[in-house]
Amino acid sequence: MLFSSSELNAPLQTHISATGTPHATHETIILATNLSKSVGNGEHPLHILRDLQLDIRQSERVAIVGSSGSGKSTLLGILAGLDMPTTGEVRVLGQPFSQLDEDARAAMRGQHMGFVFQSFQLLPTMTALENVMIPLQLNGHPSPQETATASLISVGLGERLQHYPKQLSGGEQQRVAIARAFAAQPAVLFADEPTGNLDSANGDKIIDLLFKLNQAHQTTLVLVTHDARLASRCDRVLTLVDGQLTERSAA
Repeated sequence: MLFSSSELNAPLQTHISATGTPHATHETIILATNLSKSVGNGEHPLHILRDLQLDIRQSERVAIVGSSGSGKSTLLGILAGLDMPTTGEVRVLGQPFSQLDEDARAAMRGQHMGFVFQSFQLLPTMTALENVMIPLQLNGHPSPQETATASLISVGLGERLQHYPKQLSGGEQQRVAIARAFAAQPAVLFADEPTGNLDSANGDKIIDLLFKLNQAHQTTLVLVTHDARLASRCDRVLTLVDGQLTERSAA
């Protein structure tokens, strides 16, 4: 089932805090309630997430941290509609993912979300410009080439438009991925270990760029990271332990 633009952007009428207390708001972008994820069958399934509550507001920058294997990437995938919870509900821009089929979830991702991954996920047979253009074209953007070019210029790659991924450094490849993520001006940007494959110097540059563009576009940013420098730049840091989130200020 597909929704109109006005339905997809309808504001939520309640806000649920990390403690589960509801109150009125018109700013919540992502809302997860009673969220659980288990894998495996039989008497002893593996419980990755346990009755988790989470809300993220418009333009917030939220870091999700935790030990390896704690379920951070699983949680990010569920919040983005790439995976479904075993129980509970996720709402993004007011729409419950459980009521959308895969085509409708894909449409929401294409229209309202951007993604940056540790492994860059660029198509090796396409130039930097083509890699940024593809999602714009798939979503019917009226001027994909011009928009992609402007986005690459904004990340300092105006001279690399026709370069293929193998001709770019790791830092440059991640810049292409960031340009692709921001090109359509998404409401939410999900980032999974965006500095994980970079050295310290390039990681610092990518952190600066990510937050510069986030501020310019007022995008809601949700990221998974082991990088303390990256987490410290966020408004909130959520630590995932035993399937539950604990919260602290990033300051």
